[in-house]
Amino acid sequence: MRVWDKFLTEQDQAVFAKSGHGARGGFGQRPALLVVDVSYAFCGDKDEPITESVKRWRNSCGSDAFKALPIIAKVLSAARGRNIPVIYTTGAVANNRDWGSWALKNSRTSDSLLQNGLDGYEIMPQIKPEPHELVLRKLKPSAFFGTPLVSYLHQSQVDTLVIAGTTTSGCVRATVLDGFSLNYRMAVIEDGCFDRFQASHAMNLFDMHAKYADVTDSKAAISYFDGIPESTFGPPAKLTAAE
Repeated sequence: MRVWDKFLTEQDQAVFAKSGHGARGGFGQRPALLVVDVSYAFCGDKDEPITESVKRWRNSCGSDAFKALPIIAKVLSAARGRNIPVIYTTGAVANNRDWGSWALKNSRTSDSLLQNGLDGYEIMPQIKPEPHELVLRKLKPSAFFGTPLVSYLHQSQVDTLVIAGTTTSGCVRATVLDGFSLNYRMAVIEDGCFDRFQASHAMNLFDMHAKYADVTDSKAAISYFDGIPESTFGPPAKLTAAE
């Protein structure tokens, strides 16, 4: 039983069965883990129902975010244990001009990104980046748009992107489509992703699984990472102060 099954009509199921969609693309030999936008702005500052959390954090996904956090933490631990590159994204809006077209689609764009003394773009402490890990700032949904992500993936000769984060229907999906378009093998961790709209979460996972990515779970992702030799990427580079 997949999360999207209850949303499919009989016709959808018949077409999916006959069309050839949903074939497993498979993992490659050199993965990277990409954690998309798991910050206070999208999680809120405490585990509470989304209908309460969005009163203060308009982009919050509420309790579904807090269900995913320990799962993402386990996947991170597995990746780090094999020296697999870990990359994070978060927002970069500094002023009203930075919002661009976002301001056209949300009536609360002017809400402060500072709540209870917390920066909305700070990555959640449960999964905070290690000092050597990349944190890319972005203004649009895709982790590829306007960022140097491709150059880092090229440097590490990455062939597979494993994605966790939020929102499933927004920044995760946009990143998957761009990665797919660049011919990376794409994988999405179902229980490591979340969205503020349950139907959007389910149906976007279905659509990505049908055409652009393998939608898998955290156990499969961890097993995959555990099979990558530690020597594949070597130890992480140590940062030193500039002289």
